[in-house]
Amino acid sequence: MRVRKIAPYITLFVVILTLLSFDNLEHITAADSEGEGKLVYVVPVENEVERGLEAFLKRVTQEAMEEGANHIIFEIDTPGGRVDAAGQIANILQNLEIPSTSFIINEALSAGSYIALNTDSIYMKPHATMGASGVITQEGTAADKKAQSAWLAAMKSAAESKGRDPLYAAAMADPDIDLPEYSAGKGEFLTLGPKVAEDINYSEGTLNNRTELLHELDLSGATVVETETSLAEEAARFLTNPVVIPILLSIASLGLVVELYSPGFGVPGIMGLIALVLFFYGHIIAGLAGMEAIILLIIGIILIIIEFFVAGGIIGLLGVGAVLTSLFLSGASITHMSLSIAIALIVAIVMAVILFKWIGMDRGVFRHIVLRDSATTEQGYVSSENKLELIGLEGKTVTPLRPSGTAEINGERVDVVSEGGFIEVNQKVKVVKVEGVRVVVRVG
Repeated sequence: MRVRKIAPYITLFVVILTLLSFDNLEHITAADSEGEGKLVYVVPVENEVERGLEAFLKRVTQEAMEEGANHIIFEIDTPGGRVDAAGQIANILQNLEIPSTSFIINEALSAGSYIALNTDSIYMKPHATMGASGVITQEGTAADKKAQSAWLAAMKSAAESKGRDPLYAAAMADPDIDLPEYSAGKGEFLTLGPKVAEDINYSEGTLNNRTELLHELDLSGATVVETETSLAEEAARFLTNPVVIPILLSIASLGLVVELYSPGFGVPGIMGLIALVLFFYGHIIAGLAGMEAIILLIIGIILIIIEFFVAGGIIGLLGVGAVLTSLFLSGASITHMSLSIAIALIVAIVMAVILFKWIGMDRGVFRHIVLRDSATTEQGYVSSENKLELIGLEGKTVTPLRPSGTAEINGERVDVVSEGGFIEVNQKVKVVKVEGVRVVVRVG
């Protein structure tokens, strides 16, 4: 009897448990299917920001759009880099038709923070930092006021475009903005940690890894495509580095100078040629150098070679001008390219002086264009009649010497010059010096 009384309750309890199990199963299924059928591109933004990185990001974002990606995640770890490259990358991000997220896995400083600000959302790892975005020149000094003003406006504009308070972006780029509550006193660039970034709505959250990020974005079940730079893009990133460019140009100029002192075409010339090829290869891959620069380079080299066989100098100057123009057309910055070329020229001049003092002009190309033979007296060559035998002889003036004139010496009329001033006719004189055809006399 007791069993029959409690049977309905047992049945009800079983039904409730079953319903709860189905409900939980639906939740689990829903959780597992978050983002199912969607495509996510993960793009690394690492090392220094330069034009090679710009070329890489342009390629992968274009590929993501063509493949119908639903989201792009930029995993950022960079100390910053070139402002011009960051500006071009910002244009790429602003024109994306796909939602974008920055995941700062270590640091997004300087140009790196600017890149992050141009994405739709930002997440950070617990130890990550973001900010310190002052404009610094290649020499390590602050940029001029015009450049700083433009960069400050760009930082604020990037923050505003994604609904963030521009004050903090400005403080990242302007040390005069005082935000003591965030440990950025006057004279210091603002740098944000994860907690502060969340407090001011610059970060949507602090996460430990990509898995948590995908879950946060409701993309746990999405297909993830991890992109990486190709070998050519890695080479371009290295070869377009602001530090590497002057080194390549210096090697190229050194190769040319040393080759001028070397017989035939040898190792120095090959090294210089390789350095020049690497320079243009990196800049072509990075999208900086076009065919016009290559054509100018080839024309310049041909003209310089012709100059060795044709006298004049004009052809050589035109060749040098064509090569320099091709370098400027390939550079991302006229200022930096000017500095790099100046360094290469100084290196070339110093090496040329050293080789000239050490070797002279008797080797290499110079042996074909520099006259090495000389006409000496010992070989029987004389520029004019030598009258050294007249020194010490006496004679008399035939004409007044004012101060030049004629004197009779040893029975021969000789053109002479007085050592002092005027000497009258028929005065006794003595030869004191002979300089080539010039015979100097004084009153004897």
